[in-house]
Amino acid sequence: MEVFWHDACLEHDTGAGLWELPGRWDWLDAPEPHPENAARLRTMRHALARGPVAPHLTWSTGRFADDEELARVHTPSYLAGLRAACARRTAVETNTVVGPGSWDAIRAAAGTALAAYEAVASGRTRLAYALVRPPGHHAQPAAADGYCLVNNAALVAETARRAGRRVAVLDWDVHHGNGTQEVFRDTPDVLTVSVHMRHGAWGANHPQTGAPDESDAANVNVELSLGAGDEAYRRALAEVAFPALAEFGADFLVCASGFDGSAFDPNGRHNLTAAGYRDVGRSVAALGLPTVLTQEGGYLRGYSALCLHALVEGLVGVRLLEDPLAYVPDDAQLVDADLARARSALTAWAFAAPRAP
Repeated sequence: MEVFWHDACLEHDTGAGLWELPGRWDWLDAPEPHPENAARLRTMRHALARGPVAPHLTWSTGRFADDEELARVHTPSYLAGLRAACARRTAVETNTVVGPGSWDAIRAAAGTALAAYEAVASGRTRLAYALVRPPGHHAQPAAADGYCLVNNAALVAETARRAGRRVAVLDWDVHHGNGTQEVFRDTPDVLTVSVHMRHGAWGANHPQTGAPDESDAANVNVELSLGAGDEAYRRALAEVAFPALAEFGADFLVCASGFDGSAFDPNGRHNLTAAGYRDVGRSVAALGLPTVLTQEGGYLRGYSALCLHALVEGLVGVRLLEDPLAYVPDDAQLVDADLARARSALTAWAFAAPRAP
């Protein structure tokens, strides 16, 4: 498995404060660092480079995306405004900040995701992981949202689509992949599937609810109750997500890979453990599809790094680390009702979705 990295991703400085209340931090004795910070990515990189999974990985340096590539999924006016905003420290959305260094990080994250795609498309590797930031799956064609500025996963998917692939995007970040849903809303040869916690719309830049009734011919939403854990995700993938991918006839997979569904994450209310993420990795690898994964959320950096390590173990087919922290609740009582709603949406999608030729 090949992991892609670019040092410029660390140059996006999100600052400190009380990040849900921009500007309201002067009464904190020790302001909190923004959850989406460079330290989380450095810790993830260190875990893969120094952890026991390291011998199973090769590392490659990414590149910068150019203007034409970014415009495959974003409007030119949005990109021009974003680039201008990066000249100074400012919030482009309630909790989404930019500053000097951010534009290069944005281009590096997008270009490194594309470099991962190029490695898979060329046949050099079947699995490639773009370990990048800023994350991207909330970014819509003309709007930043939820720490996301350019939609890296959507950019990979659109590039693969233009190359004639039938692409599916599978998103297991704890938050709904609303940006990717919007990018491909009217694109019948790309399927987006998002497995996430029930959180609803959260503001002007995130009007989508993520509910199953938002599913359509290009999108399937699997919304799980608060407290969902390993069993819920295992069944959501096996009973809804993977059947949708098979019915759609995907021949290329993009995964929006977040770890904020973990039991210890400050930004999520789900209970996935490292073992649960290992199972996710194992099940994705078993699909046998050429696959690019892009890094999304995960904000308790130590446990997120452990979960990433476990996911990669699953992807490469080994079991190496035990989880010293895992709390494994019985989430079985949450699963049946949630998946019944998701399966109803899947049935409606199956009637509406165009089939592979």
